[in-house]
Amino acid sequence: MSKSYKAKIGKQEIELSTEQLAKLNAISTQDGQFHVLHESKSYHAIIETQGNKQFEVILNGNKYQIQLFDEYDQLIDKMGLTVAGADKVTDIKAPMPGLVLSVEVADGQAVNKGEALLILEAMKMENVIKSPGGGIVKSIAVKQGTAVEKGAVLIEFE
Repeated sequence: MSKSYKAKIGKQEIELSTEQLAKLNAISTQDGQFHVLHESKSYHAIIETQGNKQFEVILNGNKYQIQLFDEYDQLIDKMGLTVAGADKVTDIKAPMPGLVLSVEVADGQAVNKGEALLILEAMKMENVIKSPGGGIVKSIAVKQGTAVEKGAVLIEFE
């Protein structure tokens, strides 16, 4: 089964399949630098990580800002929700109905962006719910074994 990956380059969104990525011929020449052959054309690429799933790629001297979207990001987008762009966290809501398998934080705990907050089982898959920004846990509205509906408040922040 073919998976697809999405990337946003500047304002343009592209979707690539695993077959298309397999056809890409890239050889690492130095740390963060690659020689790429694609459709009989040669490219020199320099990749600089700028943050979580965000990169600056210099391709044959031209700079591109790239943001990658994994399966979780695409699922959240399909559901009409968003987890990106939140610097100040007020609360975390369930992105889908499911069962809380474990709570990874405690009341009063300081958390950083990207830190695991809890694990939610949905459709027989374990989904790690991560903090979209830094903050301090004010209260936890669920316990291990709690069934939740989409949009239910799971964790509140100060």
